[in-house]
Amino acid sequence: MPYDAPGFADTLSPALLQRWNEVIRENHQRLLPEYDSGFFSLEPEALRAPVRAHMKWFGDPAEPAVCIGRVAARRLSDWGWRGRHQLHNEYVEYAHTWRQDASGKWRIKRVTVTTELREYWTLIAEHSPNGLRSLVRDTIGLTPGWKQLYNHEYPFELSPQERKIAFSRQCAGHGDDPALIEAGVPAQPDGDLNRDHALFMTHPINGLDDLIQIVLIGARPYMRETKDGVRPATKEQVFRMRVGQERLACRHADPAAAMSAHGAACEGRTVALANPIGVYLLTMNSDLFHVGEELLPKHWIHFSRGKPGMFQRLEFGPPDDEQEFLDDISIAVGSSEEWLTGGFQLLQHIEIGPLVLVGEGRALSETEHIMATTSEAPVRCHEAAICDQIRELNALYEREHA
Repeated sequence: MPYDAPGFADTLSPALLQRWNEVIRENHQRLLPEYDSGFFSLEPEALRAPVRAHMKWFGDPAEPAVCIGRVAARRLSDWGWRGRHQLHNEYVEYAHTWRQDASGKWRIKRVTVTTELREYWTLIAEHSPNGLRSLVRDTIGLTPGWKQLYNHEYPFELSPQERKIAFSRQCAGHGDDPALIEAGVPAQPDGDLNRDHALFMTHPINGLDDLIQIVLIGARPYMRETKDGVRPATKEQVFRMRVGQERLACRHADPAAAMSAHGAACEGRTVALANPIGVYLLTMNSDLFHVGEELLPKHWIHFSRGKPGMFQRLEFGPPDDEQEFLDDISIAVGSSEEWLTGGFQLLQHIEIGPLVLVGEGRALSETEHIMATTSEAPVRCHEAAICDQIRELNALYEREHA
């Protein structure tokens, strides 16, 4: 059974659907030499007695909060495209819409959140320029010019590979694709279209290959010896089983995905990414948000780009024809409240993740156990190398806002 378009958001031609499935399987095949697991499958229909697995996490960037504290993390994460490009690595990204208020002051009006995969959009750009143009129009209500999409007057003159490179340079970044890096595509796009409208994710870590990889990392029956016998290994042990990967334990997404898969493997269950493959906005407690004494108007919360339960896009905040702004919204935090100043706070209340199925469990033999010999000590996240980069970004912010 082929995978459909993420979220069932689009109807693809048979040729594009076939190519999308090839992209999925190519990403999987590239990972197999290092991450092969007998407890992972790209054939969800082959699972016996499948049930939905719990695999979700909150979308606010975890690393900056660990490195420099929540207040500074919020400030940097909300710092336009610079914060997005460096810090939004939890398989969700956002952008702000700014408008002038009655006094002429620029304030954030809305937050646009996306979990769409860059590989999917790049596929459309490579093979169907008209389809890409329609996709953008349907998503943001504006029809882009070819220069905005490809930095080229007429992309039909280009080969599919040339279109992929041009679109990646202008809108998508290289996504750690070796061929795009070789072609000189930067990590983040040169153009403003995706920066301004958050069409889809561009952080290199938010890719389809990363999603498959983090599930593969966990989908192994790592075990440990305890006084009560053999038990599943801890999160710290699992991430230390591969040199250099313990830093992944310092995020929201990677531990949630890997340890969900690990728990299934330890029960003899096979894990599969359900149809359609994607990252989705799964839960949101809208009752936490108020304007004055009233709950947020329902039309201030607009989900799209997918069927219910598989939304990949959120427009959050008042429309242009209403006088309120984002910071007129309050959030109930325990017994107190705070004002909403940007997407970082919003994502602290939205859970995201893929749709995952696990098959029927079975007893594992001792020979299937992978004994973890790594340390159970907590990972010292505040000492991770990424913290140096985040502190440099914070210093730049402070210099520019001095």
